[in-house]
Amino acid sequence: SRDNILTEWFTADYGIWFGFLLPGMMVSRAPIPLGGTSNHFKRDVLDQIGAWDPFNVTEDADLGVRIADSGYRTAVLDSVTLEEANVDAINWVRQRSRWYKGYLQTWLVHMRHPVRLWRILGAMAWLRFTLLIAGTPLIACVNMLFWLIMLLWIAGQPPVVAELFPGPIYYLSLLSLIFGNGAVIYMNLIAIRENGRSDLVVSALLVPAYWVLMSVAAIKGVWQILVNPSYWEKTFHGLSESNKGTSK
Repeated sequence: SRDNILTEWFTADYGIWFGFLLPGMMVSRAPIPLGGTSNHFKRDVLDQIGAWDPFNVTEDADLGVRIADSGYRTAVLDSVTLEEANVDAINWVRQRSRWYKGYLQTWLVHMRHPVRLWRILGAMAWLRFTLLIAGTPLIACVNMLFWLIMLLWIAGQPPVVAELFPGPIYYLSLLSLIFGNGAVIYMNLIAIRENGRSDLVVSALLVPAYWVLMSVAAIKGVWQILVNPSYWEKTFHGLSESNKGTSK
């Protein structure tokens, strides 16, 4: 986790995801997108629901939703599995764009029958499923657009931007910028504190730069789902200082 600032961001990212978000989804009975490691299944149930989708590039997340779609529940164990943090930015973008693309694939597949899914999951779980699985990559794409608009306004305050953001919308957007982004930074600080990683506090405060990488990956993933939806971009492992000389 201390190879570089990217691995520090990755560590806090995982802390939020596995330490807070997924357990919260379990309590709220929302579908849980599985991670790629440390999953334990009942074999008969796995066979019954059709095992993995070989065309989905985040087959683990899709399977987690399919478990809920079939009327079963997933529990999150109070445990930790170590995973190599991606040390290279280009490699990270390849990995994260595949995850984003797979999330959109999963949402599109399960929303083929939205009313049926609504009845199985219930209104709140259906909404959480949509906000997380579709919202995560789409919001990351939209972030890039809004950052560019902000830079455009700082550079020259063109009238077209002022027309897009009249008074009420401008001030609501400013509140969202300050308090929304502040809340996410606060989540990073909470995650590293709860995981006993106070040594990562500086990187947690610099996490907006990480969001730029997320936007790049999301835009790439959305483009690929349009032109090459089942293409699996390989992620190279064994690149961290502690894993030099190994291959995975």
